[in-house]
Amino acid sequence: MLLAIFVVIQFFRPAKNQDSQQDATQDIATIYPMPDSVQHMMQLACYDCHSNHTRYPWYAEIQPVGWLLNKHVQEGRQELNFQEYGKYSFRRQRNKLKRMKEQITAGKMPLSSYTLLHPEARLTPAQKQAILTWIDSTLTKI
Repeated sequence: MLLAIFVVIQFFRPAKNQDSQQDATQDIATIYPMPDSVQHMMQLACYDCHSNHTRYPWYAEIQPVGWLLNKHVQEGRQELNFQEYGKYSFRRQRNKLKRMKEQITAGKMPLSSYTLLHPEARLTPAQKQAILTWIDSTLTKI
């Protein structure tokens, strides 16, 4: 009976977060230019949950894991979407930068549950500092 349920739920898949029509003009890196190294780090560590394009691992094809990942990505995008950053009000943009700094400094982002399965997203202290330096520099300019 459990095997039958497991097989049946495989046919109920959530829509994937893979917007092929990305508008780069609204991306945070366009609004507030950043060094290529910082942009690369953020794409590896942040964009899967905080953008309109997620790189899905193989296990996302297995339900109910796919449902859980989809919920997590939706919540992440709702909180902060780097590819729609330009659509935020100026005040919200500043607040999101400050919140990013707090989350990185406190070691809350990227999530440990994410870095456990995505070792490329683990940020070294130097990488975190590079992102924090960019945030501080950006905050002083805006």
